[in-house]
Amino acid sequence: MKRLRSKMTTEELADSLGVARQTVNRWIRQQGWKTEGINGVKGGRARLIHIDARVREHIMSIPAIRNRQAIYQLAESPSLYGESKSSGLLPQIIDSLENLTLIEQERLQALLTREGLQGFLTRLGITELHA
Repeated sequence: MKRLRSKMTTEELADSLGVARQTVNRWIRQQGWKTEGINGVKGGRARLIHIDARVREHIMSIPAIRNRQAIYQLAESPSLYGESKSSGLLPQIIDSLENLTLIEQERLQALLTREGLQGFLTRLGITELHA
């Protein structure tokens, strides 16, 4: 499975998952996924799917795709987190948050509410030491 962007057409999502476009359209109807029209496309049928936690959760609930993703992750080289530039940090954080399940998002929100940003950073071990 290729990396999923925050918004994709049905064709792009189908291609990245290795399924038919009709399958993706069926999931949109059955799961009630959020979509938006694409301006300038005749017939008004072209849609962008919002790839949120619900969509990712559904995709990963399909055994064939989940197994393929596990194989992909095993073959993937480890990321070098210390080498990223600060300008690329925000998109990386947003992408990470979008990959959380709804339950994980709720737990993170509760943690941030309870402990604040400083407590969150302390738990991650990335706070600045003040002299």
